[in-house]
Amino acid sequence: MHTPSFAEYVDCLDRGDLRGIADLMLESALKLASTGADFLICPDNTIHSAFSLVEPNSPRPWLHIAAVVADEAVSRGFRRVGLTGTRWLVESSVYPELFTSRGLEVVRPSETERQEIHRIIMGELVAGVFLPSAANFLQGVIQRMASHGCDSVALACTEIPLIINDQNSSLPTLDSTRLLARAALMRAVQGETAT
Repeated sequence: MHTPSFAEYVDCLDRGDLRGIADLMLESALKLASTGADFLICPDNTIHSAFSLVEPNSPRPWLHIAAVVADEAVSRGFRRVGLTGTRWLVESSVYPELFTSRGLEVVRPSETERQEIHRIIMGELVAGVFLPSAANFLQGVIQRMASHGCDSVALACTEIPLIINDQNSSLPTLDSTRLLARAALMRAVQGETAT
């Protein structure tokens, strides 16, 4: 396991510096490859926005978090998935590209919802603050997505599952962090090469 400071990633995200994000990811990839890693994962959804700059230069193959979530959605028969995560992620093409390639539709939160979800993630959850109002807000967003035909919701953020899960969501959840961890475990146990 290796990562530069999260603050370095946030600085790049704020500047829209995908090359800077890719360089940070590749720095970790090189260190992990030098220690014997067979394949790589990154549980942070947002920085996957730089993945196209990382993958061609990586010393090892990666499991892509959005691909893992999309595959799970397909295997469970979902067709229209609500997307929750940071503003940076929700406004990116990370999930829509991979979901569309698998015949899935993505529904994004409204602009106002995106801003508030981003504030909750970066201002509360990342700092270890878990308020009932945050869970209530996300539950409302998910309920609105359900009313617009979503059959599931992607929790495309490491922190959202700290307050939202299948027990308090009106839609079945796709917890990206857990799904990636399971996929990585299966890949490691099976000894397959990542694609």
